[in-house]
Amino acid sequence: MAMRKLRVYTGPLNNDSNSCTLNNSPSVDSIKVTLGDILPILADAVASDRTWLTDFESDEITISTDLFDVLQAYSHFRRPGA
Repeated sequence: MAMRKLRVYTGPLNNDSNSCTLNNSPSVDSIKVTLGDILPILADAVASDRTWLTDFESDEITISTDLFDVLQAYSHFRRPGA
């Protein structure tokens, strides 16, 4: 009987040069990705209470001032009793 090789599926290949996927990241310390690329992954990780999230709690990220303002307003109105 022939041995089967198992491979890890990393998702569809993306040949579009205008978008960036997490699987095609270059070997540098930082990379630009859209929020839409990482948000579903982070939301799933938070909902699943993944412990690896704590490894990155102190990492700084750069966001636009527009997004910061929206997040601040959301945080303010989300408080109980607001």
